Amino acid sequence: MSESSQKHFSFKEFKVHQEQCAMKVGTDGVLLGSWVECNYSVSNVLDIGTGTGLLALMLAQKCSALIDAIDIDSDACNQAKENFYHSKWSDRLSVIHKPIQEFAAISNKKYDLIVSNPPFFINAKKSQQLNRNVARHLDDSFTMDDLITSVAKLLSDSGKFFLIQPVKEGSIFMEESEKRGLYVNNITWVRTKEDKEEKRLLLNLSRNKKKIITDYLSIQTKDGKYTDEYIKLTEEYYTHLPERSF
Repeated sequence: MSESSQKHFSFKEFKVHQEQCAMKVGTDGVLLGSWVECNYSVSNVLDIGTGTGLLALMLAQKCSALIDAIDIDSDACNQAKENFYHSKWSDRLSVIHKPIQEFAAISNKKYDLIVSNPPFFINAKKSQQLNRNVARHLDDSFTMDDLITSVAKLLSDSGKFFLIQPVKEGSIFMEESEKRGLYVNNITWVRTKEDKEEKRLLLNLSRNKKKIITDYLSIQTKDGKYTDEYIKLTEEYYTHLPERSF
C-alpha cells in the first residue's frame, strides 16, 4: 500500500531516514510492525529484507530482544545502519549484508521471532528503477520458496514468523509453508476502507498446527477517517493519529 516519499519519517520514539532506499516507509510495514507480538520471552529477532530498518526499529521499541536485520542491497544496509545508530536501541540492532539464502545455509543461530515484509507482487508491472525492481520483484533472484525454506531453517522450535502479503500471494504462501512444516496460527484480513475488498493478509506462522484465529481490520471508514481499530493498533508509533472514540 502507500509509501512515503519524504527523506525521513518521524515516529514517536525514532526517526527513519530513507533517501538511500528504493522501498520507502509504507503502510504495509507499519501495519506489520504494529501487529507483531513481541513479548519478554523473545530474545533473538530476525528482520528479513530490512530496507530502511523500519520493522527492526518498531520491534526494538516493543521488546528487549537482540535484533538482526538482513538485506541483500548495500544501500539499504547502509541506510539501516544509519537509522539504527541514531536510535536509542543501537546496542541491540545489527545489520547483515547478505542474501538470506546464504545466511540460512551457514548460520546455526535460531530465532524466536522472524519478521518480513516480502514484496511478492506476482503480476505487478516492473519499474525502470533497478534497485526498486530488486526490492519489489524478488521472484527473479529470490523466490517465495527461498523465503519459506530460510525461515524453516532459522526459526526456533517455539518461534513465530510474521509477515504481510497481498491476498493472492498470501494464499499461495500459506499453502507452500505447510509443505515446510510452517502453519498459519493467526490471520488478519486488511481493508483500506470499510466498504472495500481485503487487500492484505497479516500472517503469523509457527511449527505448531492449531486452529487458525481470524480477524479483520479496516484502515479507514467509508468517509475516509481512520478507524478506532487502526488507531489502537498503530498509536504507539504514529505521531499524527486522532484520538480514539473509546
